Amino acid sequence: MPDNLKSQAVTQGTARSPNRAMLRAVGFTDQDFTKPIVGVANGYSTITPCNMGINKLATRAEAGLRNAAAMPQMFGTITISDGISMGTEGMKYSLVSREVIADSIETACSGQSMDGVLAIGGCDKNMPGAMIAIARMNIPAIFVYGGTIKPGHHNGRDLTVVSAFEAVGQYSAGKIDEGELLEIERKACPGAGSCGGMYTANTMSSAFEAMGMSLPYSSTMAAEDEEKADSTEKSAFVLVDAIRQQLLPRQIITRKAFENAISVIMAVGGSTNAVLHMLAIAHSAGVELSLDDFETIRARVPVLCDLKPSGRYVATDLHKAGGIPQVMKMLLAHDLLHGDALTITGKTIAEVLADVPDTPRPDQDVIRPWDNPMYAQGHLAILRGNLASEGAVAKITGVKKPKITGPARVFESEEDCLRAVLAGQIVAGDVIVIRYEGPKGGPGMREMLAPTSAIIGAGLGDSVGLITDGRFSGGTYGMVVGHVAPEAAVGGAIALVRENDTITIDAHSRLLQLHVSDEELALRRAQWLPPAPRYTRGVLAKYAKLVASSSVGAVTDLDSDQ
Repeated sequence: MPDNLKSQAVTQGTARSPNRAMLRAVGFTDQDFTKPIVGVANGYSTITPCNMGINKLATRAEAGLRNAAAMPQMFGTITISDGISMGTEGMKYSLVSREVIADSIETACSGQSMDGVLAIGGCDKNMPGAMIAIARMNIPAIFVYGGTIKPGHHNGRDLTVVSAFEAVGQYSAGKIDEGELLEIERKACPGAGSCGGMYTANTMSSAFEAMGMSLPYSSTMAAEDEEKADSTEKSAFVLVDAIRQQLLPRQIITRKAFENAISVIMAVGGSTNAVLHMLAIAHSAGVELSLDDFETIRARVPVLCDLKPSGRYVATDLHKAGGIPQVMKMLLAHDLLHGDALTITGKTIAEVLADVPDTPRPDQDVIRPWDNPMYAQGHLAILRGNLASEGAVAKITGVKKPKITGPARVFESEEDCLRAVLAGQIVAGDVIVIRYEGPKGGPGMREMLAPTSAIIGAGLGDSVGLITDGRFSGGTYGMVVGHVAPEAAVGGAIALVRENDTITIDAHSRLLQLHVSDEELALRRAQWLPPAPRYTRGVLAKYAKLVASSSVGAVTDLDSDQ
């Protein structure tokens, strides 16, 4: 066993270590004091289907750690269900929970001098929250995804949680009746697991597998399948070996690992939230990463997978078709992956993928052949212009009209916009502006799934643009641009837009432009006053004071000189 374990103060020596008395009370025996202490960060809760199956996995991890001659110390961490809080004030706590999760894991592991940590999470912020903590602490670690939900079924089609949100828009537009709406709601989420398309949870689990911080194939397993529990136990053994070898996260999550992860995110058609989270993880790992890096990789990586929200299939279909290893091997075969990047197994990416074929199986169409991709270039684009001098993020594939110029319809909150859409007040050609929903202004950068789904449900997805300093759900698609920075709350240009100003969203030129002269904008800026804080006490108030721009990941520990 290495002599530099963090827990050596209590695992070495004799009974002269008073710390050991407390550990005896939780089950340590004399021989256990020579074993590494490994935290199991358990994201279990019954708040959301994403996390309700995790306790079984945590118990399996605990058993695996004991069998691998380690001493597990289980502790809980929180989650917020985006799908439940969506469209409410509660959604403001979602991105905040990423920081709470990171801080709680760091606090427990560092406070108890743990030698390693196995983190298990399901809902969207569990994963980046855990990885931020892992990068900060730099103790041996592995991430275990709680698993994806299986699709619901209705009238011969697969359903996901986004189907329920879009059904609301269809109902409001008179396209379905109340009975059909209720049936979709009843059947959209049939059991445990995270939202089934290539939404944020599955995007981040796929990214972590590509980074080498999760085991191969684990990122697309169904939560309720036994292979997920088996993979969790195997993860425990791999982690204990990493502790013995002192294989540390920052040896794995290098610049090459981030490039690999971004390439996979592009290839699978992942969530816009991945941009925000990868920037934040890179910050914690001390790796230089910027919005421009996403654009560079987007230009060279095709979208290979036909996955929801804009495609046909869900994550369990991807798993059956070969999973993330198949996608990675195709990228590797075309020199779009760093094969020498290290993984938590101690093997390189190339070694891990050695037995995976270069081409996808012909009996499936979830993963497209290299010469017939969904799109020739990646789908997550960085837009700039006088409305987003620091950048904004958009999904640009699958939209029928990649350029729209139209009158601004300005809303000061998500709720105001949703009411207008449901009331039929938005028409083709409009460019919706939802502002003061950014990291500071919201605070918390809510996702706009309710209004974007209502737009889709109303049949306006190809004819209406939407820009916001807030975020989008991984289930969002259409001509939408989020993460507009600087945000309205700090005086970004989005705060200066007025009703019926002309705005252009140009996906191909990656342009977000307000057609107002510099002189007029200067006059408006001189008249603008920052809004009073929406919260003056509690976690949202603290977050608003600390949080940085979305263009650097909305982190809360940015150095004052950065």
